[in-house]
Amino acid sequence: MTTITINEVGMRDGLQSLQAIMPTTAKRQWIDAAYAAGVRHMEVASFVPARLLPQMADAREVVAHALSYPDLVVSVLAPNLRGCRDALESGAHRIIAPVSVSAAHSLANVRRTPLEMVEELARMCQLRSEMGLHNVQIIAGMSVAFGCTRQGDVPLSDLCELTGHVLEAGCDLVSLGDTTGYANPGQVATTLQAIRAIAGDKLRAAHFHDTRGLALANSLVAVQQGITELDSSLAGLGGCPFAPGASGNTVTEDLVFMLQSMGYDTGIDLAALIASRQVLRDALPDEALYGCIARAGLPLNYTPAASRA
Repeated sequence: MTTITINEVGMRDGLQSLQAIMPTTAKRQWIDAAYAAGVRHMEVASFVPARLLPQMADAREVVAHALSYPDLVVSVLAPNLRGCRDALESGAHRIIAPVSVSAAHSLANVRRTPLEMVEELARMCQLRSEMGLHNVQIIAGMSVAFGCTRQGDVPLSDLCELTGHVLEAGCDLVSLGDTTGYANPGQVATTLQAIRAIAGDKLRAAHFHDTRGLALANSLVAVQQGITELDSSLAGLGGCPFAPGASGNTVTEDLVFMLQSMGYDTGIDLAALIASRQVLRDALPDEALYGCIARAGLPLNYTPAASRA
């Protein structure tokens, strides 16, 4: 049986683009509920100045709470060296550095060109070594890898070239991000094959948005191409504040339902996961919550395919 790791990114990518600010107490409750449902990988915060993203002002407190679960893999995002230092000091297990393939998105997101961000990534890897935190993984999150609302098409050759650079900079893993929901299943297959030839087993993860309704299809193709980690967000919350039109992430509940129905193991209790949406209803009463399986309900006598084997 193939295991697919679900990385719940709602606490970071889901909340960062909202006008409402979720209270720290509610974030703790969200982590608790996700953990109780079996989620063991979470991206819980971003280490950026609070004046830029007030939604992430409590990053240290949120990370500290997540770390109270000894078997929970805790990831954070850090867009620069200062954020990386804060992330390393927080005790997070994984740090994602956003490396945009599109120059227009990169300048808007991190105020650096893609190659300048690669140089910053190298400094982040060096800092990790200087601090002796060799067990902390630094992941190159390749943003707008499939297309960009600011630039349009993103040539695969640009992604391939930049992937080579981030590997040379010292990152441990590469994750491909469809930040703006441009990807289609055929493109996902072609792109993953090309990047696999460059990154090998350092390519494990993918991140899709459902802007154009293809997140589940793209996720399935990614799994069929050997991806074993998928990012998603409870109720489909999320979008990049620096990528106009980038609406919600893959819905975690729908992704788990699809994978479990097909015989993949996620380790997640789907009914408990659906019930955890109540945390969002209580803390964000004015936000739209998405997801087909939560609306339709589980099929009669539903059991995951793996349990029926």
